[in-house]
Amino acid sequence: MSTKPEPAPLLIACALGIEHLALRSGDRGGADGSVTVLRTGMGPRAAERAVTRILADPALSEAAVLATGFCAGLAPGMHPGDLVVAEETRDTHGSTPCVGTELLVKELVRALPGRTVHTGPLVGSDHVVRGHERAALLATGAIAVDMESASTLRSAVRTGVRPVAAVRVVVDAPEHELVRIGTVRGGISAFRVLRAVLPAFYEWHRSLLLPRR
Repeated sequence: MSTKPEPAPLLIACALGIEHLALRSGDRGGADGSVTVLRTGMGPRAAERAVTRILADPALSEAAVLATGFCAGLAPGMHPGDLVVAEETRDTHGSTPCVGTELLVKELVRALPGRTVHTGPLVGSDHVVRGHERAALLATGAIAVDMESASTLRSAVRTGVRPVAAVRVVVDAPEHELVRIGTVRGGISAFRVLRAVLPAFYEWHRSLLLPRR
């Protein structure tokens, strides 16, 4: 009797302890296959090291990878608690296209009714971006910036062919700029949003496991 092959796993990567706490305390039910939540540490180099290391595990050789956590919105009118679904991630090394953007938007709207979901390029930086730098990045077409997503996805596809995506929660926007990263701890709205995203991630992952016609 043949046994059903195990579905490809899902790797969810975030940088900060508070992001990891939100994801670990969210709804962990409903996943198809194994799910690993990885805290990479802050910054692109830390993300690259952590993702490359964990994907060297044969058990994760075919894992789908989703980068998540908090971000800074670049466009006027963005608010803390808004969601950003990347169409691609960009940094000085190039761009990485994302898979299943439309499905992620649909499932996030379902999981978090009333929350605004933005789509567009997500740009990477090696430092916290403020003031005039935001305007310069917005002029390139990017809608949000964070320090790890681009590095996470680039490292993921470099280790093998796999679907990748990035979903971020806005904690910092042009009209709502944070003074320091520690202020995120007061971002109750953004924390709650991040806790609620897992069902949408699982549906995205489940769609990747369906046979293509």
